[in-house]
Parts: sequence; structure tokens; C-alpha cells
Amino acid sequence: MRFSVLAAAVLAACCFSAGAAAQTETAAGAPAPADQPYAGTLTVDVDLTDAGKRIFRSHETIPVKPGAFTLFYPKWIPGEHAPSGPVQNVSGLIIRANGKQLPWRRDLRDMFAIHLDVPQGVSQLDLQFEFLSPGDGEGSNFGASASASPDLVDMEFNQVAFYPAGYYTRQIQIQPTVQLPQGWKFGTAMEVASQSGNTIHFKPLSFNNFVDSPLIAGAYVNRVDLAPGESVPVHLNVVGDSAKDVTLTDKQLQQQRNVVKQTNLLFGAHHYNHYDFLLTLSDHTGHFGLEHHQSSDDRLPADFFTDDDMHLVAASLMPHEFVHSWNGKFRRPADLWTPNFNVPMQDDLLWVYEGLTDYWCGILTARAGLWTPEQYRDSIANIAGEMTYRTGRAWRSLQDTADAAPLTYYGSQSWINWIRDTDFYPEGQLLWLDVDTKIRDLSGGKRSLDDFAHAFYGMDNGSYVTKTYSFDDVVRTLNQVQPFDWATFLHDRLDYTGPTLPEHGIERGGWKLVFNDTPNAEEKAYENLRHGANLAYSMGLVVNQSGHISDVQWNGPSFQAGLVPGLTIVAVNGRDFSTDALKDAVTAAKTSQAPIELLVKNVDVYSTVKVDYHGGLRYPHLVRADGKDLIGAIVAPRK
Repeated sequence: MRFSVLAAAVLAACCFSAGAAAQTETAAGAPAPADQPYAGTLTVDVDLTDAGKRIFRSHETIPVKPGAFTLFYPKWIPGEHAPSGPVQNVSGLIIRANGKQLPWRRDLRDMFAIHLDVPQGVSQLDLQFEFLSPGDGEGSNFGASASASPDLVDMEFNQVAFYPAGYYTRQIQIQPTVQLPQGWKFGTAMEVASQSGNTIHFKPLSFNNFVDSPLIAGAYVNRVDLAPGESVPVHLNVVGDSAKDVTLTDKQLQQQRNVVKQTNLLFGAHHYNHYDFLLTLSDHTGHFGLEHHQSSDDRLPADFFTDDDMHLVAASLMPHEFVHSWNGKFRRPADLWTPNFNVPMQDDLLWVYEGLTDYWCGILTARAGLWTPEQYRDSIANIAGEMTYRTGRAWRSLQDTADAAPLTYYGSQSWINWIRDTDFYPEGQLLWLDVDTKIRDLSGGKRSLDDFAHAFYGMDNGSYVTKTYSFDDVVRTLNQVQPFDWATFLHDRLDYTGPTLPEHGIERGGWKLVFNDTPNAEEKAYENLRHGANLAYSMGLVVNQSGHISDVQWNGPSFQAGLVPGLTIVAVNGRDFSTDALKDAVTAAKTSQAPIELLVKNVDVYSTVKVDYHGGLRYPHLVRADGKDLIGAIVAPRK
């Protein structure tokens, strides 16, 4: 999963390898999961004919035996890294047996579990309920964010199905049916058994694969082949609110095909029977990416293909989710493998799962031609600038940003520089750039992290039986590629707290981070899209076009003057606020002794704040330094 930078700035496999111990559910009286087949096949009929009204109707049948019975609603969704299943959006749940409504009660310790007694003579439960999909602005995370408009829908099947407790979900079979509005087309990794009009019957599959296989549908759908002539099909399915939004230029199509080619060259094997990118382009849904084994749920603004700035800042999303088919789905940290969707996941290796994926997605975006080498360096410069100014490193290590992910994924977006939240993504990129350049340096350019990719992910071509791994497995494979004390190298960076950035891949790669008063191309694109001002590296705040302060550098100049997130700047040096006026004031203060004077509003209280800062505007850039250009070699396309 990628918590899209764009969203903040601009707006399971079918079976698993053995080895992960089952943990006990928290629901009172629920049986522990057993690795044995569930008797019978569940069915689910999802009626999406009212998707435009954000109402998803579900009718589910579950084979049962008489006695006490517990049903789970999926809680821990793979890739979301937090207990985020949107159970609060489930309504109208009625359970019947032999035509009679049965009483049920929610578990008092686990709101995702319900208990009931199955009467004698009953062999099947019939469930009916609605999932009320959020509207614009109602939700902040995946399943609890907007996923439908009058012309399209994104269907995450964990939203519309319960499953029986006491079993590994890979051992539960389900047969889905979906009803779509008249004339709508769809895309999914599930295989179609039959179709009658707008009713699609899919082939039975494990409950794991069911949850792992989202569906997009709409009035405007474009499906293109990203692997023409290859034996393993890969397609891009695009749905949008208008026909013009779902059309790629020839250049864009070739770039997306290059992503597939370069990713397969990186890993040397694939782990899917087929793959479907499911791309939603709409201004009326959430914007993020969520990985699946044979598909990815990618959601971006409507103008992704038609606005150059949007295409630049969001280009790496689909490469990120594609890499997850290898890193996260096929190879998965042992603590993130669970027997079902209600056993808690542990996120301690997210700096591999997400950080390494983020590193490779940037590289693949460049290797595929979606970014130029200079645009890749701009991206790294912005990340390095942001992480250099991460004040929260004084107390929170990079490792703790992974450990605490269930707390911070959907937490406050204020004080990000001090809280650090999900820094295992951006600093994870710098960590793995450090590893990559170290391997290249130690081996005299003979080996690289590409060799690690082949060794760690390149086995069992075509298989998608998940292989779990530990920290020691990562270190062992790095040592096979290039002998070194990798455990110490990694811990020195993961466990570090202090004032400086502990990664040195940029310098070892032949470049250095500098700041000047001109935004780089990526920062310019962000400013064009969000119409705000990122002054984190100068006066120490980030503000939108309305004057709302979203972040303040802890102990920075603005903080020292009394500014905090949530305040609104009304005026700058006695004149109406605008981002240009604020930047002009920062520039003028460089040659003046007078502080920058701001009129700010805190709810309904106004006050004047004087920021004593005279360093001018500061934006990050990479400039060439001594030594070999290893970064240039890293982003060069493979053949």
C-alpha cells in the first residue's frame, strides 16, 4: 500500500507457506483458526445497481451446522497495516435460517465479531445487509473513503462479506456474483464463470483471493494490453467519470508497458497467472494505492493522463503497487502473515515491505521513462530535504515508525515533522539507496541491489504461494550478494535517534543535497496543484492557499514565534494573505532586520505574530559531487 503523497499534498494470495504461528483472536468464545477446509462453499451476491447512490447491497449464504457460531467481518486488510476494516459502514444486517430471522449479538471486546446460535435442522445462514459507501470527504482511509460516483464504483470485497471464525481463510471457498448498472463494464483479477446481461458470476475462489481481488466498474472503461506478445497477460483497466479521462496517449501507453518490462527484468521472475492494474481516475473518490497479488487498486485524480503536473507527481503510484506483487504479496514479513483477517498483524518490517517497495518504485518510474533522471533526483532531493528536517528523529527512530504504524496510519496530519508518522516510506527510500550504493561501492560496481532482487524474489517463477521472511533472512541474502556486516549497518540507521539524517546513499552515489531559493521541478508541480507554500526549510511552516497552516517545524522560527498547525494566516506585513505575499515577505526579510509580521486567527481569536527569520526561501536540490555517478547507474533502464 502507498499512502499517496498526492492525496496529502493535492487534496491475499490464494495460499501461504507454512511457518507463521496462528495467534488467538480477541473475540470472546471464538475458536482459534484451524488449517482445515471449511465444509461447503459460501456465496455472495453483491448488487451494485445503486452504486451511484453509494449503496452496496450484499446477500450472502454460509453453510453451517447447529450450535454456537461466530462470524467475522474482515478487520486487518493486507496492505492497510492497521485494523481498518470499515465495519462502521455496515447496516441493515439481518440473518435468517430456513426463512426465520435469527437473533445475533456483537462481541463486546471485538466489534468485528458477531455471535449467534444456529438452531437444529439449519444447514445454511442467509445474510443480507448494506454497505453504505462514504461520500466525498467522509472518510480518510481505504475502505472508509469515497469509492463511488454516478458513473463508477471501486469494490473492495472485504466490505461486503462476513466469514466463519475457526478457519484459515485460505481454506474457505466462496462464489461471488456481482450485479452492475446497465451498460457498465468492469475489471478485476477474478475469473468469470458466466455473464448474463449485467450480472456476472465469478468462479469459486478462496476467501483470501476474494478479498485480494477488488473490482472496478463504470460507464467509461478503457482496457489496454501492457504485455503484448507475452505469455503472461498484464492489462491496465482504467475507469473514470468521462471518456476523455480514461484515454492514454501512445507515449503514456508505452511508458506503462515499460513499467511491466523493467519490473520483470528487475526481479527475474513473476508471481501471478495474470495481472490487472485497476486504475480509477476521479475527483470524487479517495486517492491512494492498495496492492493485491494479481491486481492493484490505484486511485488518482481525474486529470492524471491530461495534466503534466499531475502525471509527474503521481507517476510512481502504479509502479509502487506493481512491485508489491513481489515484495509484500509473494515475499511477506512473517509478522504480517496471519491465518485470517482478524488476527492482528505486526508491522516491524514495513521498512522492507513499504520502504524497499518505495525505493524500487522510484527507480522503475525512471527506468520506464515516466520520469527523467533529473526528475528522479528531484524526487530524492525532496525526500532528503523533508527527512533532513524531520525534527521527530530526536525521539522516534525509523524502526518505531514501522512498529507504531497501526497508531499513525490514520492519525493526525498536524505536526507531521515531529510525530514522523509513516516515515518508513520516504526515509525507507533513503535507507535502501544507502544499501544499494554500499553494495556497488564494496563490489566495485559488479553487484547491486538488483542482485538482491533476483536472489530474494526471483525464485519459483509463476508461483504465488507466499514465502515469509524475517530480518535475519534479509541480512542473510544481502550477505550472499555482498559480504558485509549488514545487520549492524541496518540497525545503526533503523534504531538511530538524533539530529542528523543517518543515511548516506546520496553522497556515496556521487551527489549532495543543497538548498537554494528556487523550487525544483517536482516542487513547482506540487505548488501548481495545491496552490500552497512549503516553507518548512525556511520560516518553518506549510500553508495552503487559504492561509491554513497544516504543519509547523518543531522548534523552528515559526514555532518560536508562537505558530502551530490549525491556525489561519489572515495578513502578511499588514496586507491580505496570499502564498505569493508570504513568499515575498520571506524574500524581503533576507535583507531586512524587521521580522515577518503575520495576523493569525485561532478559531475566533486574532493575534499578531512576529517571525524573526532572515534566511530567505530554501528548496532542496541534488547537485553533482565527487566520485562516480552511482545514482545515474541505478536509474538507467535494464536490457
